[in-house]
Amino acid sequence: MKKEVDLITVSKKENWWTEAMKQGINWSSLWKKEDWWTVWLGFLLIIASIAGVVAVPVLPLRWGPGRQGAETIIGSIPAEILSGILVTGIINLALFSIGILFIKREELKKFIVAFPFVFMLAIVAELGGNYAPWRHYGFNSVIWALGIGLLVSNTIKTPGFMKGAVRTELYIKTGLVLLGASILFNRMLALGAMGLGVAWIVTPIVLISMYWFSQKVLKMHDSKGLAITIASATSVCGVSAAIAAGTAAKAKKEEISLAISITLIFTVVMMIGMPALVGALGIDPIVGGAWLGGTIDATGAVVAAGAMLGENALEVASVIKMVQNILIGLIAFGIAIFFSTVVEKKPASEVTIGPAEVWVRMPKFIIGFIAASILFSFILPQNAIDASLPSINGFREFLFTLAFISIGLESNFKEMAKMVKGGKPLTLYLVGQALNIILTFIAAYIFFSGRFFTLPF
Repeated sequence: MKKEVDLITVSKKENWWTEAMKQGINWSSLWKKEDWWTVWLGFLLIIASIAGVVAVPVLPLRWGPGRQGAETIIGSIPAEILSGILVTGIINLALFSIGILFIKREELKKFIVAFPFVFMLAIVAELGGNYAPWRHYGFNSVIWALGIGLLVSNTIKTPGFMKGAVRTELYIKTGLVLLGASILFNRMLALGAMGLGVAWIVTPIVLISMYWFSQKVLKMHDSKGLAITIASATSVCGVSAAIAAGTAAKAKKEEISLAISITLIFTVVMMIGMPALVGALGIDPIVGGAWLGGTIDATGAVVAAGAMLGENALEVASVIKMVQNILIGLIAFGIAIFFSTVVEKKPASEVTIGPAEVWVRMPKFIIGFIAASILFSFILPQNAIDASLPSINGFREFLFTLAFISIGLESNFKEMAKMVKGGKPLTLYLVGQALNIILTFIAAYIFFSGRFFTLPF
């Protein structure tokens, strides 16, 4: 089997695409990599919705006092709703089983066994999130999903038989591809252009400042790889950036693991705390969404937090995070050059790094998101859009619920805390994240408050 082009295999003396072809781009990644399958599964749902093969997913209705006389859980779920929920579960099971069959066939059985249990937890979250009196105060299915997952993980721990269906990235990124159908291309361009001011200005400043701080103040001279990995995870997007940057800097596996562990713990804390802070301080939800999108490290966590602030905030947070995700490849490319020429002090003539890495590292779900936006903005007739969007949006919202359940089930604070060593790495993260939060808020206010730029809402 041909190997994918590695970060340091593309010679600068030849056209990078020609050299990449010589090395052998792994075209099988199109049907074997989870990142690509988020695109294919998203479009499979979009096509099925347009064709009328799938309808709006059936989920628990709003219930409780004042909701059509339904004051009990049983009263809110008649037989036809129960059968519809079952069909919704079967559709989701079949959809993701197709992807996992190609991604990692040996895990398919575990997924099929585990998915019904994760699905049931998601339905409980939907049920709780639709209790009218509490939903009025913001306790929607997002909060319930996260809370249920965290409760299970931090009390009885996530049972082993359920872990096969705990697939946060697969659910969330497929949902983000579907989100593209709801965001008109001109709005996406407007949000993305302003998002550059948040993501592409602040991110390099935080990255460079954190690395400088690690070397000049913390004196992490023997841990340069760890320092740049933590800096990248904090300033860009958590786990993906940590892996990309750590690989580029040739950091040790345990250093990459440590950076990821620190990031994961604070990602969950920020995902819960920052939306609450936005509300407590009376910050405009749009500005808050931009703030969340630029500071919270993981894409899934950004979506979870943004959803707590409303649909427009979710759009802004998601677009900014995707704009920031594009930097993964660019930053990995830059780090590889810096460490080769400055840290390792190799002569420029011996540096064999090419821009093919930018494409290899870029999250592919972004392509699906843009393609969906173009399809619904310019290609489909209005009657097809009106007929299919309710189904697409319904599945998108439920996939987010599945993702939030998964985030909670993956987040055992006690176990993560064991992996986090105190001292300089933790100090570096805290100082860097504090700088990130401050600078991103300033940028979010400038670009999304409406005082300096016109918002597309």
